[in-house]
Amino acid sequence: MVVLLPVIVPVGRAYASGRVAQRLRLRRAPVTSRPVPSEPSVTFVVLDLAGIFVFAISGAVVAVRKGLDGFGVLVLAGTTGLGGGFLRDVLIGATPPAALADWRYLLAPVAAGAFTFYVHPALGRMERQVNVFDAFGLALFCVTGALKSLEFGLGPVPAALMGMVTGIGGGMIRDVLAGRVPAVFRGELYATPALAGAAIAVVGTRLDFPVVVVALLGGGVCLAWRLLAMWRHWQAPMPTGPASV
Repeated sequence: MVVLLPVIVPVGRAYASGRVAQRLRLRRAPVTSRPVPSEPSVTFVVLDLAGIFVFAISGAVVAVRKGLDGFGVLVLAGTTGLGGGFLRDVLIGATPPAALADWRYLLAPVAAGAFTFYVHPALGRMERQVNVFDAFGLALFCVTGALKSLEFGLGPVPAALMGMVTGIGGGMIRDVLAGRVPAVFRGELYATPALAGAAIAVVGTRLDFPVVVVALLGGGVCLAWRLLAMWRHWQAPMPTGPASV
């Protein structure tokens, strides 16, 4: 035993020093992993799907009025319903986007497009109702876009901007594909209500309000503002004077 002591003691010291060094490396190692968001709540998914459905109806109506075939109706319905969320997910790094990871997100615009394809004569006589559907979709999307952006670690201002992008992105893609100037560039108060609703959703989340309360507050302000703008014909400021520069 005495003979083995000169060998055991240095080995023990080396092992102990190795363990200490390993612990120090673990403590000093920088944390580079991003926060992993939790699974979306049922309320969030229902709001998202409802927004997709009503937005897809407005896109399908535009396709019918442009004289597109059944495939074109489904394409415009899908791009209108999913375009804003797709842009949001790509920009915040939520890949693959929810539209490609969950079959329900693909089923909603297909159902809306098929529904519009077969009942479009009735929908064509419901211009105001279709615009109301579009306003509801804008209100739902600006809230869900802001909430999801917050879950992925964005700050308050970027999250509010992502909520606005979620609300207006699909309509912009729809208008470009249909050969129209996007509604947000024609003086309509569209993006501003979306930004206001998203900002209220962000503030409510920061104050730890329940998701339902946040959705009602943010979505309600966006919806009321958009409907009042449609009813009172409010317009964003436009440049005056000759167009030549």
